[in-house]
Amino acid sequence: MITGANAGIGKQTALELAGLGAHVVLVARSEERGQAACQEIINQTGNKLVDLLVADLSSQAAIRSMVDTFKNRYDRLDVLVNNAGVFFSNRQVSVDGLEMTFALNHLGYFLPTILLWDVIAAGGPARIVNVSSDAHRGAKINFDDLQCEKRYQGFTAYGMSKLANVLFTYELDRRRQGTNVTVNALHPGFVASNFGQNNGGMVGFFMKRIVPWFGRSVAEGAATSVYLASSPDVEGISGKYFTDSKPVQSSPESYNVETARRLWEISEQLTHTNFPTLAVPA
Repeated sequence: MITGANAGIGKQTALELAGLGAHVVLVARSEERGQAACQEIINQTGNKLVDLLVADLSSQAAIRSMVDTFKNRYDRLDVLVNNAGVFFSNRQVSVDGLEMTFALNHLGYFLPTILLWDVIAAGGPARIVNVSSDAHRGAKINFDDLQCEKRYQGFTAYGMSKLANVLFTYELDRRRQGTNVTVNALHPGFVASNFGQNNGGMVGFFMKRIVPWFGRSVAEGAATSVYLASSPDVEGISGKYFTDSKPVQSSPESYNVETARRLWEISEQLTHTNFPTLAVPA
């Protein structure tokens, strides 16, 4: 399963995994764009095992509905690539009343993973791949203003959400002990895709007109996701942060265990869910 898979590095990841013979499930917000992406992947790879689930991952109800549909169709999930992400120059609020960057970029990873955990852990070796960003470097989780209600800056909110991805990865790695599931995060690089083009003004202009001149190709941006999802080289490796298919150190703040546990607990509260399968090691 690849989220945010109708365009950009999400679609490229799905394309390359389908090319390797995987049964791929795309998650997209738009039925029309999602179906078009599925057909394009089938046409390019000849692999007809390409399915679509439609969900707005900023909506917790939509996530739960998507997970229910998945479980009705399939009995296991070998690889989950949490890829969907967004940047907003102006503060927006999700249907659940949460700041949109946090809702989509963090809880849009957290909630599907927790709800899908039983079918992930039930099969053979399974992998969770969280697409983060080096934008997490220098960021901190502001628990006093987690929803950016007091002050909103787009790049600050985005950096905090990408730090949350890494913190979530490391905390899930601590909690997954006893299962045959690995979880890793990655930085895809600065990619010339449609990311951020939803914004107007100078941000939208920069993303549409300037980034394509010096950003990485979509294939280059998806390479580490594909590597972590499929390569035998990373079998059994978990709790790492990768750049260019190599493990590197993430920011010092990302290794703060207390911050990770606090963020996890708040995320459970905000999503009205929990992770009861395993206890946290002392």
